[in-house]
Amino acid sequence: MALQLKSVEETRYDAIALGEILMRIDPGQVPTARARSGRIWHGGGETNVAEGLSYCFGLRAAVLTALVDDGIGRNIENQLREAGLDTSHIIWFNNSGKGKYSTDAKGTLHNGINFTWAGKGLLPSVTEYYRAHTPVREVGPGDIDWDHLFGELGTRWFSTGGIYTLLSQKTADLALEGMKKAGEHGVVRSFDLNYRSKVEPSKDRAREINKGIVPHVEFLVGNQDDFDDALGYETEKVPKGASFDVWLKIYTKMLHQVANDYPNLKYIGTQLRGALTADRINWGAVLFDVEEGVIHQAAVRENIEIADRTGGGDSFASGVAAALMEGLGADDAVQWGAAHGIMVQDCIGDTTMVTRADVEKEVARAVKGGGVSALR
Repeated sequence: MALQLKSVEETRYDAIALGEILMRIDPGQVPTARARSGRIWHGGGETNVAEGLSYCFGLRAAVLTALVDDGIGRNIENQLREAGLDTSHIIWFNNSGKGKYSTDAKGTLHNGINFTWAGKGLLPSVTEYYRAHTPVREVGPGDIDWDHLFGELGTRWFSTGGIYTLLSQKTADLALEGMKKAGEHGVVRSFDLNYRSKVEPSKDRAREINKGIVPHVEFLVGNQDDFDDALGYETEKVPKGASFDVWLKIYTKMLHQVANDYPNLKYIGTQLRGALTADRINWGAVLFDVEEGVIHQAAVRENIEIADRTGGGDSFASGVAAALMEGLGADDAVQWGAAHGIMVQDCIGDTTMVTRADVEKEVARAVKGGGVSALR
C-alpha cells in the first residue's frame, strides 16, 4: 500500500533522523590492540539512515543529535555536511560550564568514540565503545521544538531506533515524544529495533521502552533476534546452516503475529546476513506489506566478499525509505534496500559511499543474475 506522505512542495525536509553519532577510529588491517595508526570515520545507527537518504539518494535530510563543541564534535559535523546533511539542528554543548547545554573542559561530558576493526577471515569484527557520558544522553523532552520541525518547516519522514532509545531515560522519552509529535503532523515514522546488549544489558528494559514506541510507527525494521531481544517475541530458532527459505518461513510466521499485535504498522522489513567469514557473507532481505499480506523478497546474494559489515542494516532501511518516498511499491523498495545494504558493506566505514545510479545498476544485475563488469 502507498504511505500517506506529505508532498515535497509543502516540506523543508524529506527526512529527519534522531540519534547518537560517534567518531569511529578504524585501525585498518591491524586489530585494535596492535594498531599504531587509524582512519577517522563517524557513524550512528539512526543517523546512518539519514546519510544514506542524503548522499546516496539525493534527498533532503537533517539530523537531530547533540555534540560537545570541540574538535571531535566539529569533525563529525564536517563529515555529516560532506554527505549533504543539514546539521543546523544539532544541539551543541559548550565547554564553559555555563548555560543549559554545557559541560567542562575535562570531558565530564564527551563526544562518543568507538574503535571498530572490520575483521578478516576467521577473525570477527570487533567494536569497542566509549559512550557512557555523551551529551545526547542529557537531551530530553522539551529540548526540541517538534512543532517547528514537523509543522512550520515540515518533513515527510521521521526516523529513530533502538540504540538511541536505550542510551538513557531521557533519550527514550524524547524518542517517544518525537514519534507522537510526528504523528500529530502527519509525518511517516520508521523505527529500527537494532538491539545492542552493550548499550542496554537488560532485555526487560529494552522491551518496555520499545513496546511504548512501536505503536506509533509505520515502518518497523528488525531481524528475528531483534524481535526477541527488543520486543519479546520468542520464535522457533533457525537451525545452523539452514537455507534462506527455511529462515523465511520462520520469520514470516512471526511477522504476521507482530502485525496483528500492532495494527498501526504498514511495513515490516529486515535484511538477512549469513556470515561465512568476517569478510564473506550471504545477503538477503524481505519487506512485509501488512495491508496486502504479502512478503516481498529481494534477490539473494551468495558468497559476497565485503570490506566492512558495519552499517549494512541501516543502509537497507534507507534504501527502502527512499524507494517508498519516490512512490515505488514494496517490491522495488526491498530491492533498493538490499542493494544499498550490500554495497555499503563493500565500502569501508559505517556510512554510504555509493549513488542511486549504483544501487539501480546493482538491482538490475542481481535480478538478472549477471556478473560485475569493470567500468573503463
